[in-house]
Amino acid sequence: MAGKKEDGSMLSLVLYFAFWYLGNYYYNIYNKTALNETGGKTAGYAMTVSTMQLAVCTVYALTLWLIRINPITILGLLAPSKQSPPDLSASDIPKMGVVAFCSAGAHSASVFALNAGSVTFGQIVKSGEPVFAAVVNTIFYGKPPSLLKTLCLPIIVGGVGFACMKPDPVSGAYSLDFDIAALTAGCIANGMAAFKGSENKKLMSGGDLGSRLGGVGNQFAVTEILAFFISLPIMFYMEGDKFGEFVKLFQSNQKLQFNLVMSGLTFYWYNELATMTIKKTGALTSSVANTAKRVIVIVGVAVAMKKPLSYEEKVGAAVAVAGVLLYSVIDDLLGSKSKKS
Repeated sequence: MAGKKEDGSMLSLVLYFAFWYLGNYYYNIYNKTALNETGGKTAGYAMTVSTMQLAVCTVYALTLWLIRINPITILGLLAPSKQSPPDLSASDIPKMGVVAFCSAGAHSASVFALNAGSVTFGQIVKSGEPVFAAVVNTIFYGKPPSLLKTLCLPIIVGGVGFACMKPDPVSGAYSLDFDIAALTAGCIANGMAAFKGSENKKLMSGGDLGSRLGGVGNQFAVTEILAFFISLPIMFYMEGDKFGEFVKLFQSNQKLQFNLVMSGLTFYWYNELATMTIKKTGALTSSVANTAKRVIVIVGVAVAMKKPLSYEEKVGAAVAVAGVLLYSVIDDLLGSKSKKS
């Protein structure tokens, strides 16, 4: 991790982690504020907001190719890096279609989840992503998780489940209490993210597409651009009859303008920083860091939105996140020991 001097110093890596966390935190704030400014879950603009965020990503990515410079490395106290347009042909676009579709679905479903319920609840549900990844990889790709990882899945499910519980004020008996729309959308987002991860690995491992894309920056840029064009007709199908009202609201509401644009930019930035940190570290380090990020976002957003966590959400989130952390490291910890013995 410290040996790649050409990729920057340890200070740069620490700064990338810090801005990744900060970007993800502010994305959740900007995203929820933009959704609230459109009327929240009662107004029904979630698909429009998520698509317009991808539109911001598209404009930003095209701007990077136009100026051929990516300033993201400045956050690591390094000079801006070069980013030329990828060398793709028309036949490459369909190859990336599945990844782009899953990316669009994961993003839109996440926005729906965060619109239907609290940001905190949405993040707790999204922490269950390893469970969906395990199911998807086992059924569709014939790559089941190890036995040790499988044993961690009930911990994650139990944590998310307990976060959905609410005690009766009289009897104290627990019953499920959650927004079904938020839970459903969160589960769809997890499933789409699982497919996206597996399809992305399959795409980049075959042929010379990866080299012609010109790096992870272009790979992410192309994926988000395609995701925007996939989301656009879905947006008009679902919310097209209200798009004129959305445009009027956007033109007259400066708070909506700011938070919509910033949510799109921070979404792009934090995902790019996450990719950069994963590239510079091992899978274990990035897994632990991603788990820590989830905790920071859950607690930080709850404080920022002035919606304190209930006892059940605190315990459920702690158990679920601990399960995710254990899932991420258990093969490296116990698996290596069993091999040595």
